[in-house]
Amino acid sequence: IAEMTAMAGGEPGGPNPEDFVYSEEDFVLQAAGWGDPDSTPSRFDQVLLAGWSDRMERGLFRYRLEPLPTRVLPGPVRLVAQLNEQRSAERRPPQPVRSLRDPFDPGAFNFTRLRPAELLFRLRRTRGPGPPCDPLLVAINASPLERGHVLLLPEPARRLPQVLTVPALRGALEAALLSGHPGFRVGFNGLGGGASVNHLHLHGLYLDRPLPLEEAPAEPLGPRLGLLRAGPAPAFLFFAPGPAALEPVSRAVCRAAEHLGGAGLACNVLATRGDPPAGPGAGGGRGLRVLLWARRPLFGPKAGEPFAVALCELAGLLPLPAEPLYRDITEVQALSAIRQHLLPERELLQLGGELARLLEN
Repeated sequence: IAEMTAMAGGEPGGPNPEDFVYSEEDFVLQAAGWGDPDSTPSRFDQVLLAGWSDRMERGLFRYRLEPLPTRVLPGPVRLVAQLNEQRSAERRPPQPVRSLRDPFDPGAFNFTRLRPAELLFRLRRTRGPGPPCDPLLVAINASPLERGHVLLLPEPARRLPQVLTVPALRGALEAALLSGHPGFRVGFNGLGGGASVNHLHLHGLYLDRPLPLEEAPAEPLGPRLGLLRAGPAPAFLFFAPGPAALEPVSRAVCRAAEHLGGAGLACNVLATRGDPPAGPGAGGGRGLRVLLWARRPLFGPKAGEPFAVALCELAGLLPLPAEPLYRDITEVQALSAIRQHLLPERELLQLGGELARLLEN
């Protein structure tokens, strides 16, 4: 049975979070259904949410997160709008990013500067399939989108820039399998794709509603790749039916992301519980769907944009900064804001062919 143990070591004078030690036996292969998402919180969920709530009560966030006004925009895509005025007003301003290859800047804000109390625990696997993951620090996101919004940090002392790596993604996918909640998702915003800190990190958060991209069928592009058109933006789809597939899927996603960077494109990644690529009626159990969005990079705010576009918006969740926008925005307006960052259909399909060939080799 996995257990919490005190972590040994760490940076001199730095924080010493506890280890959350787990093995393959701790993976929740079938999360709770949406009819009763809170029926079986896993040990991971219990520890994360208890620590998160404790930090909220202690005033370690930039604002107190109350239940957010939420509505589904009328229209076929069923975009979910949320009003989060405090995040817009009180979050740390995003770092200026000049290129897809910006190096880590020790003079800018980075996660070595987190207060010790902002760290919840360190994820460390003892045994299981594939090579061991690098430990991941789990820290609060001080400007949360939702209850339980955390940062997944691969050894901040290494000072890696915000470029996705196989060990980091593999550890984040394992974190997704440690949750028993159907709406715990993990994601990544690349440079030029909405990343606000150029220091390697992923996000983990609980979204208390299903999304169309969990079950919609994808068009096959190759044996390991599909094109998913559900939601506001088409994405390349990878699928891990179980723990043994996490390593090859992580490698495939990172190879694809590297190819995008070489082509001058930014990326966003989201992992969610979901059906096999052919959809729920095609047989096979649910696993992890990993979505990769390719997009035109954006450096700095774009004048006239109603909201910034990062992984949540691409997945269909719109955290909006002002009440009039939340009240009045239409699906057509929201989709227009999102899709201006995407590739034309012809370029998207050409890129899909390149990725399919890359992953076959």
